[in-house]
Amino acid sequence: MNVDASREVSSTQVRSEASNDWVARSLAAVWHPCTQMKHHERLPLVAVARGSGAWLFDHDGRRYLDGISSWWVNLFGHANPRINAALKAQLDTLEHAMLAGCTHTAAVELAERLSRLTHGTLGHAFFASDGASAVEIALKMSFHCWRNRGHDEKREFVCIANGYHGETIGALGVTDVALFKDAYDPLIRCAHVAASPDARRAQAGETAADVARRALDDVRALFESRAGRIAALIVEPLVQCATGMAMHDTSYIAGLRALCDEYDVHLIADEIAVGCGRTGTFFASEQAGVWPDFLCLSKGISGGYLPLSIVLSRDEIFAAFYDDDTTRGFLHSHSYTGNPLACRAALATLDLFESDNVLAVNERKSAALMEALSPLLKHDAVRHVRRCGTIIAFDAALEGDAARTFSRRFFENALSRELLLRPIGTTVYLMPPYILDEEEIALIAARTHETFEATLANGVNR
Repeated sequence: MNVDASREVSSTQVRSEASNDWVARSLAAVWHPCTQMKHHERLPLVAVARGSGAWLFDHDGRRYLDGISSWWVNLFGHANPRINAALKAQLDTLEHAMLAGCTHTAAVELAERLSRLTHGTLGHAFFASDGASAVEIALKMSFHCWRNRGHDEKREFVCIANGYHGETIGALGVTDVALFKDAYDPLIRCAHVAASPDARRAQAGETAADVARRALDDVRALFESRAGRIAALIVEPLVQCATGMAMHDTSYIAGLRALCDEYDVHLIADEIAVGCGRTGTFFASEQAGVWPDFLCLSKGISGGYLPLSIVLSRDEIFAAFYDDDTTRGFLHSHSYTGNPLACRAALATLDLFESDNVLAVNERKSAALMEALSPLLKHDAVRHVRRCGTIIAFDAALEGDAARTFSRRFFENALSRELLLRPIGTTVYLMPPYILDEEEIALIAARTHETFEATLANGVNR
């Protein structure tokens, strides 16, 4: 595919005065997340003015197809009219009320509907604001549950190599991504780290299921020596996202459930990124035919509209806290717990799943996108092509400085081609909203190919 040289101009060179003003003001006043701010001396900052469908628009009217769903949260497009309508109606009814000593219809309805989606297995919803908070809640709940049952010694946790569960201090304890963790290591109470089931670790002649079996053997060995002190194991079912969309066989999740049952350890499923249909089923755990003891949701659950996270748990977990003694209750809160607007956005999101046959439509669209990407995926510099539901990823075969700078160069090249894509290291991934039409599928595939070619051709220039 020929690269359109006209798109090689950096977007920073064609901004209007108004757009440049917003960028300058942001860089002066806003400390951006997961960002080395000095890089923005050279790297473009997109001043988003509005969104519509799968597209974001800057102050100059340029558009960018949101190929990563604005950090994996936007499921049904920006400014979705049905979610908008639900929020507008909620605004005229109740904007917020504390959930301690009070309740409201949006929280009750959302908890009930999520329970039904688990066939009643996970019947209790604890609300929070973001993914890291949900992880902290699940960890605290597991420890406190064991303590209430007379097992004070069960206070250790197990995470999976290269797994990511958030960046608060407790969540970092079960995160194994050095970029996020190393600077704060003296503050962290670290977990045991079990081998990753990443299918890319397959040796000659091995399948993804073989890698999963080896990883399960590592968990078993750990449980044999430490289960009496381990409260819970936490895992991202099917896809370890932040480490580079590392995918594994469903047998790994089923095997973890069996081991946790055998050794009396809680299983926490972090479905913050992989839930809400991303992997092809509403909950990723469903594909393994098992349910965890705790299931963490965030990101897409509110359609990408408002901060919301939820921890779902089993009856026996809830029962361990049900007592006259206040100290045996689960002592965790924040001011906006169960915010009615966020809950209403989540209910509108669930309505869309029910009315639009989303999971079946997603499978057709993802298969079509994979097919449209096929010329790129045959490239000599592409390795480990993989797909799980709506998540498509591949690795660029690069080393040294070319690998180190690949992500930033790819991001800038993508912006000049109307795409918002941010590789993780040398892993290029697509996780678009569920609403792409045929033209948008063709566009994102073709422009991703152009961007990859341009980034390889650019070499190391920043």
